[in-house]
Formats: sequence, structure tokens, C-alpha cells
Amino acid sequence: MGFLPWSIIHLFLLLQLQTLVVLSQNIINGSVPVGESLSASESQQFSSTWRSPSGDFALGFRKIIPNDGFTLSIWFDKIPNKTIVWHAQEVSTTTGLVPAGSKVTLTADRGLVLTDPRGHQHWSSSLPTSSGSVSRGLITDAGKFSLFSQDSKVPLWSSFDHPTDTLLPTQSMEIGKNLSSRLRETNFKKGKFRLHLGDDGNLQLLVLNSKTLADRDVYFPYFKTDTKEPNPGTRLVFNQSGNIYVLRDNSTRVPIKDVPLPSKDVYLRAVLHFDGVFALYSHSKGQVSSNGWELVWVVPENICWSISELAVGTVACGFNSICSLEDTQRPKCQCPERFSLLDANDEYGDCKADFEMQMCGQRNNNTYELIRLDRTNWPYGDYQMYNDYDEERCRNACLDDCFCAAVVFGDDRVCWAKKFPLSYGQRSPNGQNYDTRDSYTLIKVLKGAATDTPSDRYRGKDKDWLIIAGSVLLGTSAFVNFIFLALYGRFKKAKKNPNQGGVIGSATAVELNLRVFTYGELLEATGDFMEELGRGAFGIVYKGFLKLGNDSEVTVAVKKLDRVAQENEKDFKNEVKVIGQIHHKNLVRLIGFCNEGKCRMIVYEFIPHGTLADFLFRRPRPSWEDRRRIAIEIARGILYLHEECTEQIIHCDIKPQNILLDEFYSPRISDFGLAKLLMMNQTHTLTNIRGTKGYVAPEWFRNNPITSKVDVYSYGVMLLETVCCKKAVDLEDEVILIDWAYYCYQNRSLDDLIKDDLEAIDDMVMVERYVKIGIWCIQEEPKMRPNMRHVTQMLEGVAQVHDPPNPFPYSTFSSGPVSCV
Repeated sequence: MGFLPWSIIHLFLLLQLQTLVVLSQNIINGSVPVGESLSASESQQFSSTWRSPSGDFALGFRKIIPNDGFTLSIWFDKIPNKTIVWHAQEVSTTTGLVPAGSKVTLTADRGLVLTDPRGHQHWSSSLPTSSGSVSRGLITDAGKFSLFSQDSKVPLWSSFDHPTDTLLPTQSMEIGKNLSSRLRETNFKKGKFRLHLGDDGNLQLLVLNSKTLADRDVYFPYFKTDTKEPNPGTRLVFNQSGNIYVLRDNSTRVPIKDVPLPSKDVYLRAVLHFDGVFALYSHSKGQVSSNGWELVWVVPENICWSISELAVGTVACGFNSICSLEDTQRPKCQCPERFSLLDANDEYGDCKADFEMQMCGQRNNNTYELIRLDRTNWPYGDYQMYNDYDEERCRNACLDDCFCAAVVFGDDRVCWAKKFPLSYGQRSPNGQNYDTRDSYTLIKVLKGAATDTPSDRYRGKDKDWLIIAGSVLLGTSAFVNFIFLALYGRFKKAKKNPNQGGVIGSATAVELNLRVFTYGELLEATGDFMEELGRGAFGIVYKGFLKLGNDSEVTVAVKKLDRVAQENEKDFKNEVKVIGQIHHKNLVRLIGFCNEGKCRMIVYEFIPHGTLADFLFRRPRPSWEDRRRIAIEIARGILYLHEECTEQIIHCDIKPQNILLDEFYSPRISDFGLAKLLMMNQTHTLTNIRGTKGYVAPEWFRNNPITSKVDVYSYGVMLLETVCCKKAVDLEDEVILIDWAYYCYQNRSLDDLIKDDLEAIDDMVMVERYVKIGIWCIQEEPKMRPNMRHVTQMLEGVAQVHDPPNPFPYSTFSSGPVSCV
């Protein structure tokens, strides 16, 4: 009985050995013949690589945690952490990573070709058009991979000639070339920092616009070698001895850093980190499992202070963020007290206030206070200066000024006033400040907006948080917690008002993590419903100010339903159930509700910058980059509703009027009063016609089953509006946008859709891509439309966009002959 299993094992080992023998025969001294390929495998044990003759370096796929993707890269193969020194940087995905099962193949016509499991190409080595055929690849012990033609010693392509974020000994960089940082540590797309050798021979570290990341949008240099005339630099050299210098045209050398170099028995690498620090590291060859990489030098010495008075944008840390230097000489970014990250996953990003910032004419200085940030300075961006002030006068000057966000005050008795957003915040270690003044910052915040302490929470009305905390502490039994919360809901309902309807269907406010308001509370909050924000199909929205338990105040939007009681009840329950269960950065958050007597009101977070309709249809047009970003974020929000909620949610009324823009002009999908809930195992539902003219899918009018594809249709119309900045139905010009867009696409006249939009005209490839996606979304036949996941992938460049068919195969253009002039 034991013979058969051992024989199978023996056969398996023999086959593995044969495979290894074949690999060793094919890859000799680092030489790779045409036709060889490597695959990205979840099991690194079975991921093959192409190794240099000594085994110091390897080329293959590396899995990146936590992104759950792979990068085609070259790395140090003998050290434990396998540090990456080159990667395929222009991969057409949002993170520069590809999924498991992707493959790189060495081809004769294109060199290295990277494809995903479906065969879609995501990257290839850029060969000169007249270069000839590739016959082999070669990876050397210097960490360089090159492509050669038959009998040629001059490479057609080399990783050293296409550096990413790292330089290695024996590598040089010619005039006009860059090192480009990663976007983030685990995002391998190009970031906002460049090490650039300019045409004038000057080597500079540059920071780019963090929104566009375009090489043309350079903001300013934060380090330079001044190697210009009369003897300009000709190239950057990293020699075998570990010296990095700019070589001038008179053969003199200008070192980046004059620091004693390590011995030859070490690995060396110079890397431009994603946070903008350019650093040289060494690693022992003899004890590769011990100390790891040791820092030799960095430039700039302190990136937190490497700015100028004329600088715009940000460097290492985002707006409203404070930069300090860690022991590794890398920057650490922190939000000030009562601020938090705009993107919780991006610790180097912007910080937002956890309170409503002061608006002129709406608040007085009794509503705000100044808190002190020691050893903190924002040295630039002042708009007022007060001489010979003490701290009290400096405080009052800011509190009395609705524009003032913060003041910096020092022992020279000068008070510097600043506006939001604050940039280039600096925190000095051990009391050492940026300059000789003992300066500190006083930043303006809403009174009482700080996070509650435990004692503060216990003082809240009915001790709500104490009761909820008690249910959590009851143990691991979800059933016990459910019973406790249900009893608490009944207790809360009875105590507040025996006649108040605090239950929405079968879900209590506590279960939905919402607050129940009385009519009187919302009447007071809105000032007797004085300030109207907008009107929807089922009610009017008012601006309000709610006081929390600690006397802080937040701005809210209160939707007051104003239809017949029966219709109110139905749509009210629907909206509260839907919004109470969803949490996504591109969806409006529900705070609470009022269900008192015949009054039905819903309380949302206040979104300050109005609707997408107001944003799109204004003149001058908003920027093309902003419109692209907004289109992608809206698609992600809809995708969340369709696929990532416990219950599938069909919005049924996607349109620019239902998209709000927050303080950072990020879109938030709102108004779920018309949403239809589908269980995850359902595919469609039958319902009455819902939605808004111009955005309604054809199946509504045909009494066909309604699926999530109705939202795809509406999104497609809105995407075309976003591209063109034109309304779906323009009565003045007598144009139906979807007809016009397809007519112009069909006649190769897309530039007429974006006439006078210079930014978009400069990016016609992307304009055509977005128009094609929009046309796919508005196909009359629902099965022809992509789902929102595929739409999002096409927008992000992950999936190909094929030419769409006629979206109206069963009808003629509703607007008649349309001219694209």
C-alpha cells in the first residue's frame, strides 16, 4: 500500500528536476533566448526568474503586499528582502501592478511584452522603429537587463537606459533623462518627484503637480547642483566605487554628496523615494542576513524645509499637514489636532478639518478658538503681518478675521496670519525651530470640536455611548448584542416620545447607527426652515446647524419630505434603509432622521460645493483633469452600490443634480429616495417608471425587467455630459446629447464636442476613450451595456475599450440631422 504514493512522489520530483534542468539549459550566464517567458504565480516557490550569472540579481514577478498584485521587476536576489531596483513603470493599471497569471515574454519584434491572463498587453519594452529583431536578452551581475539583435554587442534596449526610481553602480543618466519616484511605496506608477538632468546641465530634484503628475506641470526644484554654464553637466554618473556625481563638459566632477564611501564588499543603490528623498544605501555582501540596508547619505538633508517662498503645491506632506524628520531622515506627516486625513489610506496626503471651517458673514469669533501647536511653523503663505503684538493681540486678530486660519507667533513679537489650506507645515525636533525664533502656531478650530474624552461621552444625554459600549462588552455573542440593541431601541423610543415612530421597517435607528431627531430639534437647527439648499422630487432640502452633546456645532442638510402622507412613508422608509447601510467616500452620509407624527425628515452631512450640474455647466469650463477624476470616482460609488453592499442597490436616478461636490470637489452620490433594493442573488425587478428625462434607460418605457443596467445607462449620459460640459437635453440648441455624441464619433468629429476646451483637445486619445465608454453605456439593449465594474476598469485604463456599435439600432436620431459644427 505504501509503494504507490512513494512512486508518485518520486515521479513528481523527477519532473521538477527535469524542469529545472531545462531552465538551466535555456538560461546560461544570464542569457535569455527569444520565446522564453515568465509567469506571475501566487506561490513564489513556483515563480520562475531569469538570474544573473552570480545570482546577485534576478528578473521576474514580485508580489506586492497588500495590493495583491505583481510587478515585473529586477531585484537583489541574495538579500532577504529582495529589494527592487527596476520595474515596468508604465504598466497600464492604476497601481502599476498586474494580477496572478500574467506573463512576460521575450519576443523578436517588441522585446519584453507583459500581458495579463486574458492576453491584454499592459507594457512592452520600447524598441526603436528601425532596430531590427531581438535575438536574446541578457541580465548581468550589475543588475542590468538588455536586449540584443543577432551578432550585435550594442543593446537595442536596456533597463539602465530606462531607469525607474533607482540607480546602480556603473549606471549613468544622460541629459533629458529622469528618475521618477513611485506614487506610493506599494503603488508602482510614477509619483510626483523627479531627479532630472536638464538641457542646461543642471541636476535638480523637482516636485510636480500632485493632481496631474504630468512632467509639464513642474512646480519647483527643491535641490539642485548648479552645474550650468560655463561648464554644464553632461551626465550623471554612479561609478563602480560608489561615487555619484555630475560630469561637466570639461571632465570635472561635481559630487552630489561629499561623504566617505563604503568598502567594495557591499551592495549599493541610490533611490528616489516616493516621499521625495533621494538616498544612497549600502548592504553587506558577506552578512546578507544581518544588518540590512544602511543609510550613507540623503538629499535634501531635511525635505521638510526644502522649499522656497515662491513654491506652490506641496512637497513631502499634503495640505494642512505637518512634516517632521524621522531618524531615517525620511519625512513623517501628521495632521494637526482636530484634523484628519482626507484619505485614511494616504498618510502623506491632505488633511481636512473635523469641523466646519469659518465662513465670512456666518460666524463670529465666539464660535471659534485657537489651539497651540508647539515647535510648529508654516513659514510661507502669509497674507497679513502684525508687528509688536503679544500673544493675546495675535489671537484676537485671527479670531476677528474670518479669512484667518492660523497665526504663527514668535519671540520677535511678529504675528503672521495665514489662510487655508496651509502648506509646508514644519515641526522641529527637540525644540529646534526652522529659524532662530521660538515660534509656534495658533490654529483656528470650532469650539468643542475635539474628539470626546471618555468622561465627556458619559455625560451625553441618556448616556447613549455608555449603553452601546455596554452591549459590546457583553461578550462575543452577536445574538446577545442584537437583543440588547433592540431593547435599547425600544427604551430610547419610549423615553423620547411614546408616539414617535423610531422604527424604520424592521431596523431601529441604533441598528443603523443613526440618530433620531425630534421635529423641534430640526426646526431649531434650520432656523424655522429658512435657508433652502435645493428641491428634489420628494422634498425640499434646508441648511441647518446642529449642536452636539459637547456644544460643538456641525452643518447639516435636512431633507423635508412634502408629499402625501402615504407616499412620504413609503419613500422615507426606503431612503433611510438604503442610506443607513452604506459607507463609501463617494456617497453622501446619512446622520439621522425624524419620524414624528406626519413629519418625515432626513438629516445628511452638509456638502458645501453644490451639485455636479452647477460645476459642469458653468463657464469657463472646469479643468479636464478634474472632470476625469470626478467621472472615475462617481463610477466607483455606483460600483459600490451595485456589487459591494450587503444588498444590491439600484439608484434609479443618476444625474448631475444628484451628485454633490464636497470641500475638496470630490463627488458624493446623493438622493437615494428612488433607489430599489435587490438581494445579491436577484438579477432584476419590476417597478414603476423612475428617474429623470434624458437619463432614463429605454427599458423603463417597455415594461421590461429593471436591472442595475439602468444606472449604467444614466451614468453613460452623465459621462458624455462630463466630457462635453453640455446638458443631456439642450432646448436652446435643440440638441439631444447622446445623438450628437454618437454622430460626431461616427463621423470622426469628436473635436466638435469639446470645442474651445484646450485641455481636452490636448488629450484627444482620452477624450475618444471616454466618449466610447459613454456610448457603450447608452446602448438600447441592456445586455450590450457593460456592468459598472467593467466601466470603472475601462475608465482607469485597466480594460481595453473597443469600438462601440450604434447605440440606437431600433430607432433613428431623435433630433433629426445633427451638425457637429
